Amino acid sequence: MVATCNQITPPTRPALSRRTTLLFAVASGAAVSNVYLAQPLLATLSHDLGIGAATVGAVVTLTQVGYGLGLFFLVPLGDLVDRRRLVVAQLLLLAATLAAVGTAATAPILLTALAATGFLAVVTQSLMAFAASLAEPVRRGRVVGAVTSGIVTGILLARTASGALADLAGWRAVYLCSAALTLVLTVALHHALPRSTQPDPPAPAAPRLAYRALLRSTLALFAEERVFRIRALFALLVFAAFGTLWSCVALPLSEPPLSLSHTAIGAFGLAGAAGALAAAPAGRLHDRGLGARTTGVALALLVVSWLPLALTRQSLWALAIGAVLLDLAVQAVHVTNQSMIFALRPDAGGRLMGGYMVFYSIGSAVGALASTAVYARAGWGAVCVLGAVFSVLGLLLWAVTTPRPRRVTA
Repeated sequence: MVATCNQITPPTRPALSRRTTLLFAVASGAAVSNVYLAQPLLATLSHDLGIGAATVGAVVTLTQVGYGLGLFFLVPLGDLVDRRRLVVAQLLLLAATLAAVGTAATAPILLTALAATGFLAVVTQSLMAFAASLAEPVRRGRVVGAVTSGIVTGILLARTASGALADLAGWRAVYLCSAALTLVLTVALHHALPRSTQPDPPAPAAPRLAYRALLRSTLALFAEERVFRIRALFALLVFAAFGTLWSCVALPLSEPPLSLSHTAIGAFGLAGAAGALAAAPAGRLHDRGLGARTTGVALALLVVSWLPLALTRQSLWALAIGAVLLDLAVQAVHVTNQSMIFALRPDAGGRLMGGYMVFYSIGSAVGALASTAVYARAGWGAVCVLGAVFSVLGLLLWAVTTPRPRRVTA
């Protein structure tokens, strides 16, 4: 198993410029936004396509399930084939699935297309691994932070733009416009991304064997690297908390006495803009050797965030404050996680990122499905308790797994 992980040698690539870093950030943000477009639209989708309130979370969950499958089966391919070609192919197919969502006539077609959209939206992580492989080791945390800032911005703008566009032209226009944007970005990336210097692929029969070995090596990395395992568990817990808030908050906001519009609901995504601002500083802190401390502080903030969030029905300001704290905390942990795991084995960046993000996807899916089910049965207060439980578990995991500094005796 260990030998398998070391057999795949990454190609030599040109240095990563600031302009290319920006393109990575924009493209990653636009791609991942497709996973979150439905969140402000849950009430409308439930009404238009006859999806029950207790199960409407499946709209988000199936997208996350597709995302998780893509992370395991697609992202590791970046360690085997030309990442530039992989990215362009994924984006073309992603545009097609978005068009299918926008024209879906029934709930089964919608849910199938959303699962496929999630599967292909993992191009975000292919771009992240690509950027990390091009960055110099001393700047890797900053590059990861910059691309993550783009991803967080994409997530936030997804909710805001989705809500506003749905009010103007209906929910279908949200996905059709996203399909058009994806095609534009595909052209830009095709011209701008560095070309691989890998040799020509082997004989036609070899890739299948190599691909199976690639997937096995992803599991081997998880078994061999303790830091990888711990950081993956952090991802599961913090994104379960993240999914608990953002996959469910549209329901109480759209109901009386608040009865907010799609635009107003989506605008609350901007309250978490601090998450994007936290991403780059968290990367710099990791580069200074403060990754473990940054994780602990962020997880403590995540726990605290659920106190104001519990007051959402009484005060929209409380929701805004809680969203700022939650997004800041989640993204700080996320950037630190990625910086740490990529440093383990840069030659296996695609497999490390893909394997790690599987746990991100599982956590988001669990949070989405559990929160909407809990809300239907016990209301918003119970949802906040659920989110707080995920957050406390993350903090406890940090306390148990983080080594304490040794005291220096005279």
